[in-house]
Amino acid sequence: MAGNPIVRAVADFVSVLDELGIRYYAGGSVASSIHGVPRYTKDVDLVAELAPEQTASLASKLNTEFYADAGQMREAIRYGRAFNAIHFATGFKIDVFPLRNDAFHAAELARSEKRVWEVDSTGSVELQVASAEDTILEKLVWYKRGGQISDQQWSDVLGVATTRQLDREYLREWAPKLGVAEMLERLFGEASQIQPE
Repeated sequence: MAGNPIVRAVADFVSVLDELGIRYYAGGSVASSIHGVPRYTKDVDLVAELAPEQTASLASKLNTEFYADAGQMREAIRYGRAFNAIHFATGFKIDVFPLRNDAFHAAELARSEKRVWEVDSTGSVELQVASAEDTILEKLVWYKRGGQISDQQWSDVLGVATTRQLDREYLREWAPKLGVAEMLERLFGEASQIQPE
């Protein structure tokens, strides 16, 4: 584990969350690398079920290994935006998004599961990860928000769709609510051309 700075930083961070009983899951490129086609990522996105009253203890626990500010955390929770923690030993940055108070994100947290992330040949780390279906839905939302021009985002979701057996009923239930139903059907169409159903 010690050989890879990403592994070390993530392992140190999630061990603090586990110790404090703060539920979380990894999303973004970490989740799509685990469920689909692995790729290098320069940061890690975690979603945490974090209450304002937990910020002081979290910052205190993190501050032996990370730069993390309790005031920034409280602001992030208040305004629904990310805060970051920077690992002193490696300089690696972890972005933490407070869990949104809605049915989709509650389901995403409930459906997440422990997975091993093979960062590269030098190491891996076990952490809680969003499901393949939720990873697709989140990435489609980001793809739409970014004007549907990110080849990387589309490549990520295509990688998941062509390597996993997906719960299409779940995907089709949530996609219209998230405004990505057309994109999901486009994804299914492209995936079936690469890997017939």
